[in-house]
Amino acid sequence: MKKMKKVVLAYSGGLDTSVAIKWLKENYCDEVIAVVVDVGQQSDLEYVKEKALKVGASKSYIIDAKEEFAKEYVLPGLQAGAVYESNYPLATAYSRPLISKIMVEIAEKEQAEAIVHGCTGKGNDQVRFEVSIAALNPKLQVIAPAREWGFTRDEEIEYAKKYNIPVPVDVENPYSVDQNLWGRSIECGVLEDPWIEPPEKGVY
Repeated sequence: MKKMKKVVLAYSGGLDTSVAIKWLKENYCDEVIAVVVDVGQQSDLEYVKEKALKVGASKSYIIDAKEEFAKEYVLPGLQAGAVYESNYPLATAYSRPLISKIMVEIAEKEQAEAIVHGCTGKGNDQVRFEVSIAALNPKLQVIAPAREWGFTRDEEIEYAKKYNIPVPVDVENPYSVDQNLWGRSIECGVLEDPWIEPPEKGVY
């Protein structure tokens, strides 16, 4: 397969997208541009930006989208009383179309050939990203490394260790956290089994 010159990665600084930078350069492209969209996740985003460069990104953006997220996505959802199955407040779901829009804008600016997201093949996030991107620019390819590489969570952690990729998880603390100004979602590890009570430490 012929390598692409440039792709744009929706970067969080977590395990999947940090490992993805190295993996993409091995398998897909010459350059990875990391884009961190600030929707109020309360992380040290300057650290996340520098980490992307350290791991191998050729360029790294931080886009402050908090105000647009609150006014154009959270507020209409709140006014509509939108919840999933009468319980989940759609915190993660609201951010995906906005992140996709910003990714498309930067991909067009940078003349990238593809947009990359870190979603697995299990949930609806992959659909939210890919439908939004296709609606905005159907010429852009979409790459989802976590659907392709076949790593388990533990194997991803080992891959990160092998290539000295700093990640905020380990085998004992494998959780994936998605946070914005409207809510916080946590998954992976024992949380995938509804019969197991979540541990008191390391999750909340």
